[in-house]
Amino acid sequence: MDLALLTPAAGLVALVGLVPLAALLGVRRAGNRARARLGLAEPRRRFYVLPVAALAATAGCFGLSAAQPVLSFDEERRVRTDAEAFFVLDISRSMLASGSPGSASRIGRSKGLALALARVVPTVPVGLASVSDRTLPHLFPTADDDVFRATLDKAIGVERPPPVHTLLRRVTSLEALSAVPTQGFFDPESVRRVLVVLTDGETLPGTRARLGNLFRRPPGIETVFVHVWDRDERVFRGQNAEPGYRSDPAARELLDRLAVQVGGQVFDESEVAAVAERLPGLLGSGPTVVEGRRRDDVPLAPPLAAVALLPLGLLLWRRDR
Repeated sequence: MDLALLTPAAGLVALVGLVPLAALLGVRRAGNRARARLGLAEPRRRFYVLPVAALAATAGCFGLSAAQPVLSFDEERRVRTDAEAFFVLDISRSMLASGSPGSASRIGRSKGLALALARVVPTVPVGLASVSDRTLPHLFPTADDDVFRATLDKAIGVERPPPVHTLLRRVTSLEALSAVPTQGFFDPESVRRVLVVLTDGETLPGTRARLGNLFRRPPGIETVFVHVWDRDERVFRGQNAEPGYRSDPAARELLDRLAVQVGGQVFDESEVAAVAERLPGLLGSGPTVVEGRRRDDVPLAPPLAAVALLPLGLLLWRRDR
């Protein structure tokens, strides 16, 4: 743990506190002279202690805040060597659907779920991919949470990239997930592999037989589908719903059948707690190695600035009484 001052010279602003202290002492001397002429007793010393202490504390806290102290913590980042997970997000146009104009879309909710679930297994390298009529990797498994979050935010989006067959009314084919076990998504050394697919399930039907065989081929891929969908959702353009889109009531049935074929499970998006509980069990435990250190910086300037107002507020409160 380290403490550093980013702008130590700025801490001299605390000297401004000498101005009201000097003024207070001047007022006290003038008061003493006036009381001496009138034959009045001098107030007890503790009468001045609170104002002086409050002014000194306020000046000191503001000075420290201006110096911008930062508390740094170094933490080893341990990473599993035998396990990896991939989060695959459906990026078809139907993922723009939402309950109302301005409410969270399916793709937006999927991103939030992916980020939350990835943090459930912090020592496991996680990757990102998208699926529409093909499955494309955007980030190969990493234990760097910042990289994962940035890729999720900036690289994953509806029809980014656009589907190859743009003239079809429905282009999503979850059978395109066959690329995951066949095109080197996972490191050959990983023996515990988990795939989390976040989709509305509005996919073209397929044979699924080949997909099941591929996912069961050793070391096998444990698969979890998160169904991000609601029957009443529409795709909005501005305030108006697009007339050509309606949620597919058969989406969950198609997803359930696919899960059976690959030996996976389907969870509704409302069951994120159950998914979070399931993931560690699928990945199990295994050997880890130290992969660098993580440095967390905690800026102390904002709380110090807030604390500086407390003695000043106490002084003003006392003055009103």
